Amino acid sequence: MYIYNVTINIDQSVHDEWLHWMKTKHIPAMLDTGKFSKALMTQVQVEEDMGGITYSVQYRTESKEMLQKYYEEDADTLREQSKPFEGKFVAFRTELKVVNEQ
Repeated sequence: MYIYNVTINIDQSVHDEWLHWMKTKHIPAMLDTGKFSKALMTQVQVEEDMGGITYSVQYRTESKEMLQKYYEEDADTLREQSKPFEGKFVAFRTELKVVNEQ
């Protein structure tokens, strides 16, 4: 099991619109690729020096190969859909391998 983690700091000026878009459009579109079985969105409880509000979105996938298929087949298209928020967010992505889950 792998987790594709995307951490995003969003500017407060577009926060509400972005949050609605994430919940109703982007996360469902990620799941609709068929590459992820589940998504968990959390708000990071740290005040950033740069301001804004930070979130972590974790998408579960069955294998490294499935994550690679996402990169090859879907990532560019789905990232392109964030254009309305360009310049208002910073994102970084991390791949996590699940070692133990209880």
